[in-house]
Amino acid sequence: MGGDVRDETSRTSPLPWRTALLPAALVCLAAPAFFVLEITWLGVALAFAGLAAAGLAERRTSGPALRAAGPDDAPGLTRDLALIVAGMLIVSAIPLEAELDNAAIARFAVALGGAVAVPYLVSRFVFRDRAIRFPWRSGARWSPMQWGWLVGVLVLGWLILPFYFITSGVYLNWPVVDTPDLIARLFVGVGAVGIWDELFFICTVFALLRRHLPDATANVLQAVVFVSFLWELGYRAWGPVLTIPFALLQGIIFLRTRSLAYVVTVHLLFDAVVFAVLVHAHNPGLLDALFLVP
Repeated sequence: MGGDVRDETSRTSPLPWRTALLPAALVCLAAPAFFVLEITWLGVALAFAGLAAAGLAERRTSGPALRAAGPDDAPGLTRDLALIVAGMLIVSAIPLEAELDNAAIARFAVALGGAVAVPYLVSRFVFRDRAIRFPWRSGARWSPMQWGWLVGVLVLGWLILPFYFITSGVYLNWPVVDTPDLIARLFVGVGAVGIWDELFFICTVFALLRRHLPDATANVLQAVVFVSFLWELGYRAWGPVLTIPFALLQGIIFLRTRSLAYVVTVHLLFDAVVFAVLVHAHNPGLLDALFLVP
């Protein structure tokens, strides 16, 4: 996928990363409370416990570097975690069951759009830093390995996703799509949510965590948030066996490519198979020739 890349969102916090780990973990563990257990008070409690722990850690840490650092070169842990909490609270304000009516589409657009826009705008115009970026292209051509992985995503999706969705019955977590209008709505919805996933989980959550934690640790924590959201969206049963590696790989790929275009392309190819499987599962006999699982 290319060489490792260190950029402006790499760890630059004056706090030792082990000090930042507990507050960050508490904030990210709010995601399973919100989206898996669906216990809102527990999610809020974990999120604010993480923020309180971050504030306490920053107050207890002394030294010229921490006292004198400005917002551009020494990011605040409490501040960055608050942006993640804000995004999660906005998303958790709506039910995430997949629906295709106009009201549901509008609800998703406002909530998911707000979860990306609010942290970005606060970071850029209130905190005046550039932690949250959306680097569409890295400036480098995609390598043969990158092109090969795109093919691999399609093949793996074709082999695994029909078996997962149909044998587990999780396709029933998505509405029946048996008319051209509903099929078109599903296609747009699946793709839009896939793009949003990368904007929020990678470009926002992962980017903010990387300022305080090693890349591998930050990637594991963003995957906790990513997979929790996908669970409520409908990827249940043994879905985490698929979504955990996918979330971790997307973080690794973004680190190595610094290309939002590439991770979005990977995600959309995966989601194209998801879309086809959902149409196939809800319409017996349709698209049978494409899949091994009837």
